[in-house]
Amino acid sequence: MFCKSLFVSVRLFTSNSKYLLNSFAVSRVTTARYPAVLVSNHSCARTICLSSKMGGNTTSKDEIVEAYACKVGEMKDGEMREVSVGDGKALLVRHQGEYSAIGHKCTHYGAPLVKGALRDGRVRCPWHGACFNAKTGDIEDFPGLDCVPKHDIVIQDGDKVVIRACKSALETHKRYKPMVQTQNEDGPHVVIVGGGPASVTCAETLRQKSFMGKITILSADPYLPYDRTKLSKAMDIKPEAIFLRPQEFYDAVNIKIINNKRVNGVNAETQVVTCEDGDTFKYDKLMVATGGRPRTLPIPGWDLKNVYVLRTPNDANAIAEVAKGRKVVICGASFIGMEVAASLVSKAESISVCEFFSVPFERVLGKEVGLFLQKMHEAKGVKFYMNASMVELKGENGAVVKAILKDGSELEADLVIAGVGMIPATEFLKDTGIQISSHGFVGVDRHMRALKSSGDGEIFENIYAAGDIAMFPQMLRDWQPSNIQHWQMAHYHGRVAGTNMVVPNDDLQSVESVPFFWTQQYGKSLRYTGYGVGYDDIVIKGEVSDGKFCAYYTCKDQIVAIATMNSDPVAADFAQRMLSGKALTKSSI
Repeated sequence: MFCKSLFVSVRLFTSNSKYLLNSFAVSRVTTARYPAVLVSNHSCARTICLSSKMGGNTTSKDEIVEAYACKVGEMKDGEMREVSVGDGKALLVRHQGEYSAIGHKCTHYGAPLVKGALRDGRVRCPWHGACFNAKTGDIEDFPGLDCVPKHDIVIQDGDKVVIRACKSALETHKRYKPMVQTQNEDGPHVVIVGGGPASVTCAETLRQKSFMGKITILSADPYLPYDRTKLSKAMDIKPEAIFLRPQEFYDAVNIKIINNKRVNGVNAETQVVTCEDGDTFKYDKLMVATGGRPRTLPIPGWDLKNVYVLRTPNDANAIAEVAKGRKVVICGASFIGMEVAASLVSKAESISVCEFFSVPFERVLGKEVGLFLQKMHEAKGVKFYMNASMVELKGENGAVVKAILKDGSELEADLVIAGVGMIPATEFLKDTGIQISSHGFVGVDRHMRALKSSGDGEIFENIYAAGDIAMFPQMLRDWQPSNIQHWQMAHYHGRVAGTNMVVPNDDLQSVESVPFFWTQQYGKSLRYTGYGVGYDDIVIKGEVSDGKFCAYYTCKDQIVAIATMNSDPVAADFAQRMLSGKALTKSSI
């Protein structure tokens, strides 16, 4: 366990930064590159304001704006309102008889939080499930990395609820948690292998928890950590447009990211990570969050030109370019495959999808919902070949021209894309003594610490695993091991691992999060929350054919998951209920 320390000063990017930062200490840093930042207590009048001039600034009366919101008794407990304050807006919340005001937009993609769900003092985003503390604005579940601003509530004339805000806090919907800077180069070293969201949340959590040693992220990617979920939805997007953080952020809080660095070995005894290029890194704590690599097909012709998997921005950009005016065949009606089809259908000459099952998403969403999504694609011109397996690719002049299916059908193909799942990138952990399943997943305990391969429950006190590679004890299944490959869950894993690296054993955290994922196709969003593996029945409310429904997945009498379309905030509220431990049954639908 690392020693904890006091908060110290933090630098931000530029004077026109879109973010705010609150802290518990007061400090000011001035450099030629970064503006002065006043960091102080978290109430409205003390929210920091970024100076456009060197030398800093303080909050003046001109910086404060007030707005009447409502009468004290006007709102009910559990009610939320969006209130105009000056040139901006705030979310007014009443919870357990108290009023609070926070930023009105989710820090992930900007969803209006007033349309979300409020329960147990937290507001959950209606779109993708991120959660914010209703009093402080702190982010408590993901996706996204930032908190929302917090504003003051003032009761005037005995019954008037007034929101008092700093103008700077109204200009942005994002706020950083306080983070320390590296102070001791000879202190403990945390090495993080992998460049995804779990790595970022782990590193940021360490800084938020006052860890002042070195943090190094070793990423096989050539880019800074980015929003991988956008690759299948906007395939021509440029890498820098989807970075989770800019380089200036990592520099400001001394998180070192080394790109194009592929790890090929870990020695748990000497605590050394080895890379393919021969570089070695000594660690005190290690987290592995390498995610997976797309599964390929072991069929003849897979090595032909214009045969792709989707993993990186380079893959997405290349696919988008080659697909223009061409015949595209997608192997696998997975979420990735179907999002790629939706992204390319207006650019390609034709799109064909072949799938082993009879209906897309049959195992996860069921036949009725899966068939609705299939028809939605067919209405746009996508052709489906179901109950079909791709067995061969044929080419001319080294490039693919045909895809051969098991029944002998031949599909003309200028471009073939596989969306058939992933393989955990954990081969380099094979001889480390870490528990690796037959499918390549890393076993961890409730605190994300890697299990030893002995199988008796022993752990590595200083090695953690997170994200898609982790087989972790899941709250919704009585803490039985589960593997959940969701963007949101990877964020949460990273925060738990980062926290547990620095807190006392009595304060160790577990993954107390409800899985939440989404897919967007042709402008329609489907939201899914819970853990539906092993469901035995589906109860549907609404009309699936109209694209407005709630599908409840049940196991015996218990609701274990829900999928919704055009029914916000049902999914968000369901996740809130599950998190609170409330049993949800068929009779409650």
